[in-house]
Amino acid sequence: MTFDFVPALTTILGFSLASFALAITPGPDMALFLSRTVTGGRISGFAAMLGASAGMLVHLTLAAFGLSALLAASVTAFTLLKIIGGLYLLWLAYGAVRHGSAFSVDQTAVPQSLSSTILTGVGINLTNPKVIVFFVTFLPQFVDAGDPNAAGKLLFLGVLFLLIGIPTNALIVVVAERVTGFMQSSPRAMRAFDYGIAAVMSAFALKLVLTQGR
Repeated sequence: MTFDFVPALTTILGFSLASFALAITPGPDMALFLSRTVTGGRISGFAAMLGASAGMLVHLTLAAFGLSALLAASVTAFTLLKIIGGLYLLWLAYGAVRHGSAFSVDQTAVPQSLSSTILTGVGINLTNPKVIVFFVTFLPQFVDAGDPNAAGKLLFLGVLFLLIGIPTNALIVVVAERVTGFMQSSPRAMRAFDYGIAAVMSAFALKLVLTQGR
């Protein structure tokens, strides 16, 4: 039995590092489950995270199949998308340094039921256009445009992203109060965080752009 859908170890390691950096980057999803944790306890935080993860699964599946279809139709278009992805990562890196990614958590929100919190997580994730735009430009850089097993590898990487993101976010929920309090009260720590995220994204973006330029 062959596992042609499994990327090379170096690709998996690189993708894992990038995915971890993305998982700890503040955004609408993280703000939601952190605020639910602060106002309703860890169970509420986990419920929000579950909802966001469900929405992410939908995005990742659609992105993987969409990219597979694009690759089947045009290798050139797929390669162009990879270059755009590199430029997009550089833009995100610039945004992290220029505007910062300060933790903004609503600590006055009224506690909601678990089912309502889960649905809110799904809704926020599914209605965030930046999520699908990001993954459509992020996933391709880890797959060779000429790889006949690209479809399987895209799905593999999508699942790997969730497997990395879920425990990472769960840990953040567990220490939510300390994390948010410290980051909000320490401008130096926040800036160091911003520069670290920008460095990781820039490294992968430059690697992608230089590779495609050969």
